[in-house]
Amino acid sequence: MRLQVKGRNTEVSDSIRSYAQEKLGKLERQLRDPTRVELELMVERNPSIADNQIAEATIWTKGPVLRARESSHDMKASIDQLVEKLERQVTRYKEKRQRKPSRRDEISAEEPETIPAEDEAEGMIVKTKTFAVKPMTPEEAVLQLELVGHDFFVFRNAESGEVNVVYRRRDGLYGLIEPQ
Repeated sequence: MRLQVKGRNTEVSDSIRSYAQEKLGKLERQLRDPTRVELELMVERNPSIADNQIAEATIWTKGPVLRARESSHDMKASIDQLVEKLERQVTRYKEKRQRKPSRRDEISAEEPETIPAEDEAEGMIVKTKTFAVKPMTPEEAVLQLELVGHDFFVFRNAESGEVNVVYRRRDGLYGLIEPQ
């Protein structure tokens, strides 16, 4: 496993680096060939309360890409919580892979519900994320959506080559957005 530890607003000590390597090493036993693990450690300064210690990890494997983010007032506690969250994601992924898909799991291609536009001041972009868009089927994208725990997932459709979005509907089913 290739572990890359980065620090933002903090210096990553050797003890924290080895602690993270030891804890994330547990995941290596559960995953088949995790190719790369990126751990970003951050400190949010807040003068009124104790500093918030944040650990954010992305794990690239031959199957899913796992992501998690945890925070606490102690960096080691944040890493522990992060590893627990990633272990739950791995378990959920393994269970879903063993389960046979039913008719309910099929993705519906209905139009998404429209959401009213908010005030421009409230709609500011505060964070930008970049990620590789891998070709996959909509069913694999739904698995990824469940693993990352988000409401939507962007992917490249392996059949059409177009960028698509799967999303979780309010009724618990899934929708697929395809370009024309």
